[in-house]
Amino acid sequence: MPTAIHPQAVFPPFTPDSILAFQFSSWYPRFKRISIKSTIIRPLEDSFREYLNSDGVFVPEGSENCPSESTLSDNGDETDDSASEPDSEYGIEHFAFPDLDDKIRQAISEYGAVFPKLNFSSPRDAAWVLPMSSPLRCTSPADVYLLLKSSDFISHDLDPETTFQYCEERPQAYELELVLRKWYPVDRVREFRCFVRQETLLGISQRDPNYYPFLNERDMERRITEAISQVWEGNVKGNWEPTRGNYTFDVLLTRDLKRCHIVDFNPYGPNTDPLLFTYDELLALVIDSPAHPAAASNVPIHQHNMVPFEALSLSSGRNIEEFAEAWKDEIRASTKD
Repeated sequence: MPTAIHPQAVFPPFTPDSILAFQFSSWYPRFKRISIKSTIIRPLEDSFREYLNSDGVFVPEGSENCPSESTLSDNGDETDDSASEPDSEYGIEHFAFPDLDDKIRQAISEYGAVFPKLNFSSPRDAAWVLPMSSPLRCTSPADVYLLLKSSDFISHDLDPETTFQYCEERPQAYELELVLRKWYPVDRVREFRCFVRQETLLGISQRDPNYYPFLNERDMERRITEAISQVWEGNVKGNWEPTRGNYTFDVLLTRDLKRCHIVDFNPYGPNTDPLLFTYDELLALVIDSPAHPAAASNVPIHQHNMVPFEALSLSSGRNIEEFAEAWKDEIRASTKD
């Protein structure tokens, strides 16, 4: 097991501004063209944060896609007093967000269905509350609220003390935002997290922790690293440096593995899951010399789905086609031996 290293010795210093650079509304406008279509709703009412922090799992009034039941009695001139009283006996607070409901319905009308998240976090841990045949697929405001209300993950975004826990100070202003992303049936095996330190792409980890033997096939490794390297070099590298070239980004590859969409950005730090890596391993992979055999290559290194070090050496000074031919020759030679 790796020796623990104090966070200050591993991670770059964090400031409120550097953390806020990773909230969705900060990075999405710049990378909208290569990301998933999304709608950002901000600012939100203070009562929306209160709703998410309140006890119990329930949806706001009027959020279902059906008309509200009347509280009038059959004769039309008497009211049912019990229907208008708060459920104080059970400690249930009443919330209603008609304007937000309308904006959510508008996004659903445009996209067909949506998947929600807040500034930084998505409610993936609450996928069980909606049909497993189409996980996280929201077709009404009530679905959106139910996912968020059932999630533990989003608590990170609700409390500034948690959101900015690695900063020495707190931001002067921090507004909660609701993000509605166009829903797709996502194949988890095509989701990857990429680690960048000192503007060097160090490694790529699958986001699904399940083992997939075909990901170890060399052709599969080449196609994945090639697609991710191309989108990073062509769209991200040098174009976005929130913490001096230290960050992680999540991607979703297309079915043919030729292109990928940027799903999210996260800090390179202890509040981001390193998945199949440890941060100690990633620290050891930082290239500190231009003479290093990997310095001229953007092939990520990974402990499970990795390109052998010999491949890194072969790739030095070669383009993709030249490297492919050299690698085939190396394989043929090793096979004869």
